[in-house]
Amino acid sequence: MNLFSNWQTRFLIGLIAGAIIVFIDNFAFRGEVSPIVIVIMLLISTITVGAIWKWHAWVAAVTVWICVPMTHVVKHLLGMPDTLHPNTYTSILMLAVFTFVISAIGFLFGALINRISKSTQKA
Repeated sequence: MNLFSNWQTRFLIGLIAGAIIVFIDNFAFRGEVSPIVIVIMLLISTITVGAIWKWHAWVAAVTVWICVPMTHVVKHLLGMPDTLHPNTYTSILMLAVFTFVISAIGFLFGALINRISKSTQKA
């Protein structure tokens, strides 16, 4: 079995990518990084895993995605200051929906890239 084909590896890669995004979101420039940077990082990471693992990349894509809103949930529960304003569950839910859509688009685009690259290699 290929090391990069099992779900644990895809989960770990997603967790690492999500942790990097969360770190940049919360600590780079004292947590004042532009949201577009986070969107671009979500797109790049989910496109990449989709292009590598096509449909099997859903594990990594979901893991990358869940890291972003889950960090805000944890910070809210612990009463920690947050970069999300207003820091409410409604805002976190809206962030979760938005980042899910971005991650899904990236994942699907990556899977499409994989499919197109495989079909051009056969020709």
